[in-house]
Amino acid sequence: MAGCNRSRFVRVGDESTCVGLPTLKQDGLSDLYPNEDSLSQNLALIKSTSQKAGEYLKSKVLCRVFSEDYEKVKNKIFDPRGQTVQGWNRIFVVACLVCLFVDPVFFLVPSVNDNYICLHDGIGLKILLTVMRSIADVFYIIQIVVKFNTAFVAPSSRVFGRGELVIDHRKIALRYLRSGFWIDLYVAIPLPQVLIWAIIPSLAGSTMTKTKNMLLLIIFLQYIPRLFLILPLRLQISNNGGGLAKKAWEGAAFNLMLYLLACQASGACWYLLSIGRQESCWQMACDQENPSCQYRFFDCHYAQDPGRLTWYGLTNVTTLCNGTDTSSPIHFGIYATAMTLSLGSCKFFSKYFYTLWWGLNNLSNTFKLRTAN
Repeated sequence: MAGCNRSRFVRVGDESTCVGLPTLKQDGLSDLYPNEDSLSQNLALIKSTSQKAGEYLKSKVLCRVFSEDYEKVKNKIFDPRGQTVQGWNRIFVVACLVCLFVDPVFFLVPSVNDNYICLHDGIGLKILLTVMRSIADVFYIIQIVVKFNTAFVAPSSRVFGRGELVIDHRKIALRYLRSGFWIDLYVAIPLPQVLIWAIIPSLAGSTMTKTKNMLLLIIFLQYIPRLFLILPLRLQISNNGGGLAKKAWEGAAFNLMLYLLACQASGACWYLLSIGRQESCWQMACDQENPSCQYRFFDCHYAQDPGRLTWYGLTNVTTLCNGTDTSSPIHFGIYATAMTLSLGSCKFFSKYFYTLWWGLNNLSNTFKLRTAN
């Protein structure tokens, strides 16, 4: 046992739980048949019994997975095949899905004020999204803590598909730091909250609109790793627990959520790009009205500026950039619908469900075209 403690491996197998073999007396005869005096028959019986014991071990995979070494640290180290880790993985997958639905909603934060032809951010929506995203981020932090305290199977000690569990904290930490720690840490960073509350407000003025859009699109650099983080988790749950969903309808609901997630993400991107397209039209029209027009006029913080009020009474930007005027300085293309419906000035739920429908409609049409071809 001292050797096990030094190596910090959990011993596989235990004599008290394994199949027992016939023992030999000092004179070399079997305990089972004391009346037999033929040594060859006893040796044949021992060989047959040994073969049966080997087959029994193979059928049971292992007599005992954990030894008393694991009992000493079971409250600090998790078994990767245990119910605790499997239950947490299922909870974490659900938290990942919720967070993936929250992230694209940040693209709906920019709104258009039709009364002043300017852009503004909804404070109420920003606060709600910040709270929801922060709660979801807590689950990613807990996931890091769980992985730092989850044992792993030593590759060199696999027996019948299983092996010895490494329960040493230092070895577990080193292995995790060399594998997926940095990705898990990156996806746990509250990047959207920092963007909408710290970075974007510091970029005051409409001339920074393209920069704002680029910063918002940085969310996808975190969104994509979070999306792909679900795949190995799902595979791990399937291998150890028999499947992510215990019922057929649960599996169908999970796949449907992934499809709706793709629809929502594509629709939110379309909305954000349509807002940028609309302001590009405003800026091109503004260039034709220099020097009375300035780009900062399209920021709602300057809505009551005296110079802006004077310009607003004389400008024709309203009619040029509504998506219907043929003399518009820009072609809106796929964003024309957002302009004609004034989607940017709609309430949140109207924007959300319309962008979701837009993504659903376009993705389904894409699948239809592929099927037809």
